[in-house]
Amino acid sequence: MTYQSNAEQLTLVIGGTGKTGARVAERLTAMGRKVRIGSRSSAPAFDWDREATWEAALEGVSSIYITYSPDLAMPGATDAIKALVWRARLEGVTRLVLLSGRGETEAQACEEVVQESGLEWTIVRASWFNQNFSEGAFIEMVRSGTITLPAGDTPEPFVDTDDIADVAVAALTEDRHIGEVYEVTGPRLMTLADVAADLSAATGRSIDFVDVPHEAFVDSLAGSGAPDDVVWMLDYLFSTVLDGRNAYLTDGVERALGRKPRDFADYARQLAANGAWRAAA
Repeated sequence: MTYQSNAEQLTLVIGGTGKTGARVAERLTAMGRKVRIGSRSSAPAFDWDREATWEAALEGVSSIYITYSPDLAMPGATDAIKALVWRARLEGVTRLVLLSGRGETEAQACEEVVQESGLEWTIVRASWFNQNFSEGAFIEMVRSGTITLPAGDTPEPFVDTDDIADVAVAALTEDRHIGEVYEVTGPRLMTLADVAADLSAATGRSIDFVDVPHEAFVDSLAGSGAPDDVVWMLDYLFSTVLDGRNAYLTDGVERALGRKPRDFADYARQLAANGAWRAAA
């Protein structure tokens, strides 16, 4: 009997209401797998900031999809991952799949914790998501017609969250992914000017990219009332990770799934057709 065929095994999807977690939970459920959503609002709840919630969330769980909000680079993330791994082993969990970030030293410290856990593990190391422009912090910029970010002309291989979810589900349900690090990217490098051009073509209206100074962006973000952790994360990502260190493609999606990753233009056309960027009435 393979790992996948045992429908009685329970998977905890931490961040199960988020961009990748919701997709992972949906796919596992469609396969007939038992899924428990790990979030502050779920029952039982899972709260990264309240370790007392973890025991109930982990009860009866055999595998975990781990996402850490807002980012593994956050101070305290490594300690939290260490504590979760310890608790998971105590509760009899056998498999861990960690969503990590490319080019983040702090995230790779968390990867090492999972790799040294003594459990079956897979790392899914992702670049920036396509869905940041339709489900995340930048959707209103797209709707307004101007993407104002401190990115210059640095290229990034934006990856689709559906591809990330497909890789994670494969890792959770198939033994051949044990011990693999899948660094996943989209199929091409894109500047934010390229992103704006694809979004313009998909929506049929002009969407421009305007490069802004980093400090002005952070000040504006903080002044808009954005949560402190979101401000910190975007400050970190734009000042550190988006410096060209990730400006290359990888074959992680193809190695894991045997197919090419989804292109940003295809994502943009589908989301535009679904009305993702229509202004609210």
